[in-house]
Amino acid sequence: MSSSPWGRPPGLRGSPWTRSSARKIKIFAGRDKPTRASAAVRGDRPTINGGCSVTRNVCGVGHSARQAFFLALLILVCWPAGAQTPAPAAPAQTPAPVTPAKTPAPATPAAPAVPQAYVGSEACQPCHEDIYAAFQKNPHKLVETQKRRGWEGRACESCHGPGAQHVATAEKAAIVNPAHLPPAETDRDCLKCHLNQPTHIGRIQSSHMKNEVACTACHAIHRNGPNGLVPRKMAAVNELCASCHTAVWAEFQRPYKHRLPEGAMSCVDCHNPHGSIFQVNQQSYAANEPGCFRCHGNLRGPFTFEHAPVRLEGCAACHEPHGSANPRMLIRAEVRYMCLECHANLPTAPGPIKNPPALGGVPPAFHDLLAPQFQNCTVCHMKIHGSYVNQDLLK
Repeated sequence: MSSSPWGRPPGLRGSPWTRSSARKIKIFAGRDKPTRASAAVRGDRPTINGGCSVTRNVCGVGHSARQAFFLALLILVCWPAGAQTPAPAAPAQTPAPVTPAKTPAPATPAAPAVPQAYVGSEACQPCHEDIYAAFQKNPHKLVETQKRRGWEGRACESCHGPGAQHVATAEKAAIVNPAHLPPAETDRDCLKCHLNQPTHIGRIQSSHMKNEVACTACHAIHRNGPNGLVPRKMAAVNELCASCHTAVWAEFQRPYKHRLPEGAMSCVDCHNPHGSIFQVNQQSYAANEPGCFRCHGNLRGPFTFEHAPVRLEGCAACHEPHGSANPRMLIRAEVRYMCLECHANLPTAPGPIKNPPALGGVPPAFHDLLAPQFQNCTVCHMKIHGSYVNQDLLK
């Protein structure tokens, strides 16, 4: 065993070198650095200035520790205030497995619509013999014979639609019956031919259509004879209208009325059931005059001095045409009550005394309505509908 320059062989405990070196190694290198004993086991030479491994290890460890210390201090000083450590990125979610879409089964192609076939009117005869025979004398027979209408030989199917399926199955659902359709569809079927005829020109605006009264409610399409499509006799016409207008027919039972119950007149003498430019489907006379002047032409005018209600409101302003308790068919039982509806204590605009610009006016003071002679205004004012010579309608 050779001796060391320090006078003791390496590895001996308690030597001055060992104690001082151990303290240096523990201070600078920490617990995990090689100690004096480990160096002796490996045969290292513990010299300081002679390039021994212990000295190099101690010096290297101290230098590295100082660099790490100053680097940490520099980072703390230079780190910006309020800076936050970036949060770790969320782990990417694994996408759910995509279920492959099911391939739809090929759709079965729909069968093409088979157009309905026409079979002609003669195919209807075997089952509808009575209707077919009556139709031969019906005005609609022209549809069967005239080529210009486009239904030659197919008059039945012009209203009822193609009849091939109905002939084959004899089912009611296989044919169109206008009498069982909604009123609007029934009218549309009829107006294919009758829309532009003068008699039916106002059908679309008439109260019958607005109240959904179909054409077949009054007209029998297949019937023939004197009462063919519609009743022609006055009594039959009044009976047909009275079947719906029961309240109006009751007014004709009053003492003074137009003579409809006696069969001298009919409802269509005053009313157009297919529509009119006037209210309540009233007939017109001379293009735009009320139908009353058709019989009462002497009251038409024009007058030099007119009674304003006659011109502005019409005959119904004073008269009840269906029936009244007054001999003149007024809407009031006595004449004075009729006149006082306008000629009462009503304010009037300034103007001449005998011709105020406002309608109505107060009768003069000498008209004592308690006296019988002033209770019937028409005793003096005879030309109540208008006068040619007197503004007071006296003559």
